[in-house]
Amino acid sequence: MNESFKALADPTRRQIIRLLREKDRTAGEIADYFQMTKPSISHHLSALKHAGLIQDERKGQFIVYSLDTTVLEEVLGWFLELTGTGKNSSDKED
Repeated sequence: MNESFKALADPTRRQIIRLLREKDRTAGEIADYFQMTKPSISHHLSALKHAGLIQDERKGQFIVYSLDTTVLEEVLGWFLELTGTGKNSSDKED
């Protein structure tokens, strides 16, 4: 989960996640939304992939990135537990 928090701390990476929430995209399509070099975008994509927040799939000569919500659901569940609204919070009240 630490890698997830580290990846989510960066505003560019959060924006990439927002873009991928809309639809799957190639690195070039993602880069079109930012004023930075393609190697910089690649670095951000690598960090998100390492954190388990996105996944990639080769389609012909392109690599298509998509959002992987599994880790985000775990992080959200952890936050909900902290606030006492998660599914495990009622277990602790007994």
